[in-house]
Amino acid sequence: MRIALFSAKPYDGTFFKRANKDKRHTLSFFEARLTEDTAPLAAQYDAVCAFVNDGLDASVLQQLHDGGTRLVALRSAGFNHVDLTAADQLGITVARVPAYSPYAVAEHAVALLLSLNRQTYRAYNRVREGNFSLNGLLGFDLHGKNVGVIGTGQIGLIFADIMHGFGCRIVASDPFPDPQAKPFVEYVPLTTLYAQADIISLHCPLTPDTHHLIDAEAIAQMKDGVMLINTGRGRVVDTQAVIAGLKSGKIGHLGLDVYEEEEQLFFEDLSQGVIDDDQFMRLTTFHNVLITGHQAFFTHEALTNIAETTLANIDAFESGQGTLHQVKASQG
Repeated sequence: MRIALFSAKPYDGTFFKRANKDKRHTLSFFEARLTEDTAPLAAQYDAVCAFVNDGLDASVLQQLHDGGTRLVALRSAGFNHVDLTAADQLGITVARVPAYSPYAVAEHAVALLLSLNRQTYRAYNRVREGNFSLNGLLGFDLHGKNVGVIGTGQIGLIFADIMHGFGCRIVASDPFPDPQAKPFVEYVPLTTLYAQADIISLHCPLTPDTHHLIDAEAIAQMKDGVMLINTGRGRVVDTQAVIAGLKSGKIGHLGLDVYEEEEQLFFEDLSQGVIDDDQFMRLTTFHNVLITGHQAFFTHEALTNIAETTLANIDAFESGQGTLHQVKASQG
């Protein structure tokens, strides 16, 4: 099949070409994000391969349909950026990568947590400047702390397992508790989690129910000085409410790998320009905030699995055999 890959970076080319070493598909890489303006690039392509910040609303899907596209192969687990109802109506199949490396994301959440607690990012810059003072770098022992995990899919449970290894108590909240969760995972109501957790890590999908789950009301129920980590979906967090929480001291540490308006920022080099997102720039002024640019997934193992599973989805669609990880409107 002829496949147009959007939001394609050099590393995408490396891993997809490796997965397609037998050249069974024709791959074209477009660095541009998929939008109404760039959708015409996909004309005459059988499949479009899209990433998390590509736009797949009804108007874009209509253009893809008109150009002959029959399959949208997402190289991500999330699919909230796709109008699944429109795709169904147009007869476009949507497939995703349901799991690429839950360890990658869980481990990155822990990396943010440890860096924020021991302020290694500040210490690194100080030492490079010859400043060996420890003032302002005081952390706390993780052992004995209460860690709240919101969303106990694969990633959330792996994160819980890692934190339990540090000697933490794990409290979790999920509308669908996993019966296979280890005994140390204590499911509690969300309000109880807010009240008890010293650290809260978000691992839930973005749905109408979780949009701005972390808002002013939720933050008010949390412990003073709580640490909040989000490696899930940006729009689960109300950024304005979080900024207010940082200013008041209610939030003591904030680690973000995702941001609710990241589409115009992440995965691009904007170092030579002006970032006009005032809300994002306000976040960067806090010394107790650590932001990474949606890199939690970015490991060799994850990129290998993403490329192989994406092409396997395309193989299954083309041949009618094998596993097709299809997403339907009923799942949206």
